[in-house]
Amino acid sequence: MPELPEVEVVRLGLDEHVVGRAVTAVEVLDPRSVRRHGPGPSDFVARLVGRRVDAARRRGKYLWLVLDDGSSVLTHLGMSGQALICDPDAATPRHLRITVDLDDGRQLRFVDQRIFGGMAVSDTDPPTEIAHIAPDPLDPGFDVARVVSLMRRRRTGVKRALLDQTLVSGVGNIYADEALWRARLHYARSTRGLRIAEATELIRHVHDVMTEALAQGGTSFDALYVNVNGQSGYFDRSLNAYGREGDPCDRCGAMIVREPFMNRSSYRCPACQPRPRNGRW
Repeated sequence: MPELPEVEVVRLGLDEHVVGRAVTAVEVLDPRSVRRHGPGPSDFVARLVGRRVDAARRRGKYLWLVLDDGSSVLTHLGMSGQALICDPDAATPRHLRITVDLDDGRQLRFVDQRIFGGMAVSDTDPPTEIAHIAPDPLDPGFDVARVVSLMRRRRTGVKRALLDQTLVSGVGNIYADEALWRARLHYARSTRGLRIAEATELIRHVHDVMTEALAQGGTSFDALYVNVNGQSGYFDRSLNAYGREGDPCDRCGAMIVREPFMNRSSYRCPACQPRPRNGRW
């Protein structure tokens, strides 16, 4: 699933190519991609046509286009969603779900192979639908001390805490593993056992790894994770832990291991990130 850097790359593209443009036509090719828009596809189309896009914004893994009437088009990429800018006569992608024609002759296309993502019109900016989503590490208002305090009060493992979008948004499996490797912390380390300095350093690593990934266009393991021009990111070449099972740790030389975690996997160095002595927590 795209995480904060990948979604921010898409937002930057929308900011460049869509903001300031008016919507001239909309077509919903698959109603499942607007299933979160309660009134249905016809209302979704009616709410967009004739409106001007005034801004492209993001919180965590969510992004939205602000319209000139104060409403917004909330978008979540899910596991395979893409927002592409192209000419209307460009070849039609196999999994095209929604098209939005713009007044400069170009087209915004929402492509989604697995249909876990989607779009919906919200009455507000920011959308009330994401009021529960916490600020992310790249948000100017992100309060490190507050997040550290909240994290240390929880009775859970540190990676579970990082993945909790109500605590800190935008972090997924890739960047959680990378930040934990940099902080030399095992994913099951108890949040209550973290010292303030350890928790603060971890959040700093989360910020740094996301900033570095953003500078390289995000992490693309396959053709699903692309920017609005269809180009892949290159941060996968800089990963220290995620996806590197059996490779030597860049810090100590021990072999990176992969372990089951919440129906997915965690990657760590067994030497740099030893298992907690008191068990899982």
